[in-house]
Amino acid sequence: MSQDNPLNGALHDSQILLWPDGAPLARGMADSDRPALSIHLPDSATATGAAVVIAPGGGYRVLASDHEGLQVARGLNRIGIAAFVLRYRVGPTYHSDISLLDAARAIRYVRQRAVELRISPRRIGMLGFSAGGHLTVAAGTRFDAGDPAAADVIERESSRPDFLVPVYAVTNGLARGRKADEYTPADTHVTADTPPTFLVHTHEDDIVSAEQSLLFYRACRTAGVPAELHVFARGEHGVGLATGDPDVNQWTLLLPRWLRRMGLLTDRTRIRIEGRLHIDSRAPGMAWITLVPDDANAPIARVRTYSDADGKFTIDSDHGPVPGPHTVEVHHVSQQHPYTSSGVYTLHDAVRYTLRIDIRQGAALNLRINSDAAGGNR
Repeated sequence: MSQDNPLNGALHDSQILLWPDGAPLARGMADSDRPALSIHLPDSATATGAAVVIAPGGGYRVLASDHEGLQVARGLNRIGIAAFVLRYRVGPTYHSDISLLDAARAIRYVRQRAVELRISPRRIGMLGFSAGGHLTVAAGTRFDAGDPAAADVIERESSRPDFLVPVYAVTNGLARGRKADEYTPADTHVTADTPPTFLVHTHEDDIVSAEQSLLFYRACRTAGVPAELHVFARGEHGVGLATGDPDVNQWTLLLPRWLRRMGLLTDRTRIRIEGRLHIDSRAPGMAWITLVPDDANAPIARVRTYSDADGKFTIDSDHGPVPGPHTVEVHHVSQQHPYTSSGVYTLHDAVRYTLRIDIRQGAALNLRINSDAAGGNR
């Protein structure tokens, strides 16, 4: 397949040069001087429209392209996500700022080709390991909106990823005390515009301390950026998908759940919901309401309601459901709220009720359950 026109045929495993005529500031014409993307698309029947640019680790010296590259792409493909493995320039020939040029170009390229690639230009994330994780957080904190006057149509696109997945990433080389000139601080550049972030680390990592992920997580929290952090007790540095570790490997299952919860697996718009829950004609002391859509890619919404609010609840549009058919799960966990100091028990165990409902924009969600008729699972 021609690299000049890679979109003419099948794209499942094609590779493109990010700058076919030569990358800016390139010092040669070897593969290591020519940043590229390999393209890996999911089966059309399971495709979600989400996409991820993958940056393998390697200390900004090499690229761990198998277990932190292609195999990650294959895993993402299996859950319906398009994947693009980045071959970026590394030291000592190139500074990490040059690597960042390559990452930005990759995001722009995928966004500019979104229609041909059958992905959403608003759901393009970046996932990176170790040094690739540093490149990921750098891309998420040092992006630009593109140059609308650029002759190169790719350069007109924003380089901002829509979400970040740094895995055992260096986020501040100065705080780490090693290679501060290469691992420039990213946590200090976090703002409210930084993309939502899913961080993974292990407690035993003695090459990149989990403190590096904590720095970025704290910065996200301070800036109001949605973030989730998982630090696993066991596991050395460089585990990738942790294929042989059944515990650390759980991050590969937690990630798609987070993507779904954040609404990143669908283009459908979330809506605000108001409603009220009564069980046997009165508000339960405390109950969870979980809205599970029939669409497996649409976000699950949930809220707690209490008797002192007469069972009323509201879910804002940032956390709400999408319109359509849902299974509603009601988990009644206490008949007392607020709690008192008496230590009195009100329920032997949580009671679960389920019902079907079609959620529509502007329609109140009034849930009335007759416990005798509905039964309930303890």
